[in-house]
Amino acid sequence: MPAQVNVLRPTNALAERALLCGDPARCLGLATALLDRPLMFNHARGLWGYTGTAADGAPLTIQATGLGAASAAIVTDELFRLGLRTAIRVGTARALPVGGDDALTAGDALVVTGALAGDGPSRALGAGDVVRPDPRLAAALAADAPTAGLVATSDLLQAPATTSAADGSLALAADLQTATVLQVAALHGLPAAAILVVTGAVAGGDGGLDDDALLAAVRRAAAVAALAFGIPARTAPPLPPPREDERPADSGARVTA
Repeated sequence: MPAQVNVLRPTNALAERALLCGDPARCLGLATALLDRPLMFNHARGLWGYTGTAADGAPLTIQATGLGAASAAIVTDELFRLGLRTAIRVGTARALPVGGDDALTAGDALVVTGALAGDGPSRALGAGDVVRPDPRLAAALAADAPTAGLVATSDLLQAPATTSAADGSLALAADLQTATVLQVAALHGLPAAAILVVTGAVAGGDGGLDDDALLAAVRRAAAVAALAFGIPARTAPPLPPPREDERPADSGARVTA
């Protein structure tokens, strides 16, 4: 029996692995950079998603989760119900004022070792103080990114609910979705991890990244995430989406391994 979902309306195959981004436009940019022959997997509610062939020859889905934890919770849960088996969030965050060598600046990438659950949805889903990523996926991300640490997930970036763990460890950045994505994955018993691009400081005043610099930084983070899935770097530009006359007659939703 098909999975019951309320938000996503799949129009093409869902891969067993996915990169999750908040912003639909970023998903489109990543799909054209990483996938051969990408086809739209979902466009309902503006949550664009794409499935295509990655550089290792296997399918990969790149799906938008929207803005905030509630949207991320719904989308991530429905993806797992539809057959997704593993996910990496490729998101954005704002740097927290920790000082010293641990301080992050715009353009840095942070591999999440734990997400402080300061948002309502992750708490409603039973999260404790810190939600941890899958250790194997997190280690694979950290192998190709220099900085790892805690992120504080909150409902408001301007006022994170908490910025330190019970053991005194400080979050290096704040975001709106990571704890929830990891908690939903944990409830399904499936592996998930996250790598976040720092767009500026929570306090503001640093100008942050412009759109072009942000997309370039997100593409670099997505390349690290792809490597964590065992997908090698591309040696040639990806193939464009197929023309209408090249598309398969059966475009119903299904899971591809």
